[in-house]
Amino acid sequence: MTITIASQIAQLRQSIATVIKGKDEAIGLAIVALLARGHLLIEDVPGVGKTTLAHALARSFNCSFQRIQFTSDLLPSDVVGISVFNQTQNEFEFRPGPVFANIVLADEINRTTPKTQSALLEAMNEAQVTMDGRTHALPQPFMVMATQNPIEHHGTYPLPESQLDRFLLRIRMGYPARASEKEILRNHSGQAPMDGMRPVMEARDVLAMQEAVRQVRVDDSLLDYALEIVEGTRRTERLTMGVSPRGSLMLHRAAQARAFAEGRDFCLPDDFKQLILPVFAHRVVVNTRFASIQKKSEQAEAILTELVDSTHVPL
Repeated sequence: MTITIASQIAQLRQSIATVIKGKDEAIGLAIVALLARGHLLIEDVPGVGKTTLAHALARSFNCSFQRIQFTSDLLPSDVVGISVFNQTQNEFEFRPGPVFANIVLADEINRTTPKTQSALLEAMNEAQVTMDGRTHALPQPFMVMATQNPIEHHGTYPLPESQLDRFLLRIRMGYPARASEKEILRNHSGQAPMDGMRPVMEARDVLAMQEAVRQVRVDDSLLDYALEIVEGTRRTERLTMGVSPRGSLMLHRAAQARAFAEGRDFCLPDDFKQLILPVFAHRVVVNTRFASIQKKSEQAEAILTELVDSTHVPL
């Protein structure tokens, strides 16, 4: 990695950190998702900075940004766009929806119906939208950052497994530490930190980095390590659904992106190990026979942690 690229990534981290206080891990994972050409799902209680993280990332490089506030009455056409009859041309013309942007914030995605949630499937998987038999490519780079409230909250529609599988990472923000929250309160009385943000790179710089991530070397021993954990999720009785081949591929891409973000052109075991939970936890389903009073997401993470701990790490 050149000094220029390393400094750009450092500036990107610092730029977001001026707004998101005390959440270096969440910031790092958001950057990993961006570099890996993936999408990010942020799940947590309201008011902990989920939406702010998406805004901060979008403002940190020159790109188009759209926010979609998902509600129970939102329609698929409100997301992808609609065909309108042009009387002058005597034909239908496509009017793009807010999904046609580099960074799309799907705010409170689980407050809308499954029909509207599914409008994002093609966009997230193929980076395109098909309408009336015509395919429209989305701008590049393209990333969906979705926020969702815990499913225990009223008025939520749990995302189906097929939709969850499209997200590279699922993370939680968590409550800030006392010192960080005090700094947030202190800064609130002056200019909003978001107003002072300036882009630190161009969209073409992000595209170049995404291409460079593909060249990060991954040793066969690391692939065997990852697949041992993947196969463990498929063998254990405590899970009714293990990690799919898409999940394996996502872990590979995320590990390459993490190595690149750390300034390396090769992966280490830690690149895989540290990403197991954010990449796999939302891709497995806990067997109801082994259910406990814990939330399903916490149970899945506990099972995955045990698998990781029992798997030999290559030297």
